[in-house]
Amino acid sequence: MRDQVNSAVKFREPWRPFAPAVLAEEFATYFGPEPAVYFMERTLPVRDEARNLIPAAVHIDGTARPQTVTVDTNPLFHRLITRFRDRTGVAAVLNTSFNLAEEPIVCSPQDAIRSFYSSGLDLLVMGNRVLTK
Repeated sequence: MRDQVNSAVKFREPWRPFAPAVLAEEFATYFGPEPAVYFMERTLPVRDEARNLIPAAVHIDGTARPQTVTVDTNPLFHRLITRFRDRTGVAAVLNTSFNLAEEPIVCSPQDAIRSFYSSGLDLLVMGNRVLTK
């Protein structure tokens, strides 16, 4: 998945890492007893038994820069990750800024739609709306 996102969206070197957005209630499954990280400001070791669950978000040194998602701070994103977990058994999704190579981060629906159609993405979710190609 890391390679697909790099080639279809980010257009960057394959070694550059992504991050996992993890459900708060499942954080210890991936990072053990470490305190939750809400703003991706720390890099933490990923538990050995969890590395194969989120390989696209684990750096070559076995660490990741997680974002902990709570139902209180982001109920829609929490619900999306919960549904992903219910289907796959994985309580994390790949997290990266939404921008194409050498472009600013998406700041408006118009930016998002332009970037969506300028990239290799298949699907765009904005709030409770889904756009597909």
